[in-house]
Amino acid sequence: MKMKPRSELVVWAEHTLRDVLEQVPFINIQSIEREKHIGKFIVGIFVNITIGSSKEQSLIVELNSNGQPRFARIAINQLLRYREACPEAYLIFMAPYISPQTADICKEDGIGHIDFAGNCFISFGELYIKQIGEQNTHATRRDLISLFAVKSSRVLRVLLGSPWKVWRMQEIADEARVSLGQVGNVYKLLLDREWIKKDHDGVSLIEPCKLLNDWANAYTFRKNELYNYFSPTSIPEIEAYIADICTAKGIEYALTGFSAAARLIPTINCTYPMVYVNSIEDVVSSLVLKDPKGGLKTGKLFTLLLPYDSGVLYGTRVIEDIKVVSPMQAYIDIKRYRGEWEKAADAIMENIIKPEWSK
Repeated sequence: MKMKPRSELVVWAEHTLRDVLEQVPFINIQSIEREKHIGKFIVGIFVNITIGSSKEQSLIVELNSNGQPRFARIAINQLLRYREACPEAYLIFMAPYISPQTADICKEDGIGHIDFAGNCFISFGELYIKQIGEQNTHATRRDLISLFAVKSSRVLRVLLGSPWKVWRMQEIADEARVSLGQVGNVYKLLLDREWIKKDHDGVSLIEPCKLLNDWANAYTFRKNELYNYFSPTSIPEIEAYIADICTAKGIEYALTGFSAAARLIPTINCTYPMVYVNSIEDVVSSLVLKDPKGGLKTGKLFTLLLPYDSGVLYGTRVIEDIKVVSPMQAYIDIKRYRGEWEKAADAIMENIIKPEWSK
């Protein structure tokens, strides 16, 4: 979504402020002023309200087009300075979209917050307004799309593969096989969320779990090309046959989904085999299969996935002589899906990913 000009943002902000405040029957808006001089400061939006029949209250609103934590902290610092000139005012941070992490930061500093969907938290005196869960049609998801785009995700796989490591930017670029500029773009997006830090030695993740969970929520394995088949053989035989064919023909492959989960955590039962392969036709031509689109649907259903990007196979490991995707890839492939899929993903996170990250 294209960024709105400042004047349009202010109009949206004023409109949303009125909507939020006017929902409370005992609040009356007396005035909303832009660029108001208060002492040595010029505040972006200044609101005067009355509560009940006579109690007056001032609100100072700091508006930013970006509601991610890094920008919120800058805005909050500015709001706290305004208290010098107007100590009785209640302070509010406002942005088109406010992340849950930003909302928590505001609360910790005693600052209210409102997004353009009306999701808000305002609390002072006897007044308490809280609204969450409203769909935010004003939120720009452009940065999310950029963060989890194909080349960006290669950078994320490198960082999440060794979240404790301090990386030089060029090292990341070389390992992820992307440009240095691409690494810089991902670094900025992570910095806005306060999920990465930089010092004289390089950069390192500080919130790998939050990053991985956000990625899993935005990801679907259906980004890959999926091919479903039935086989008359058992699940272990299907997986072993595919592995043998790929090894013999030099085809890159790796088990994912339940197939990966069952090898990463032996107590998980694989009921639905899934395998990434870089050449569907070469594998299928060497197997005894039944295409579910035709013929009798008998045997075990399994899925071959043609990767949408080579990064999917980054960090594969060999378990019981068969290649398996990284725990991180297995996690994001199945986390969004409910029931046994989600349970398997959570087991991978608790039993494999977190322990490896804590080493």
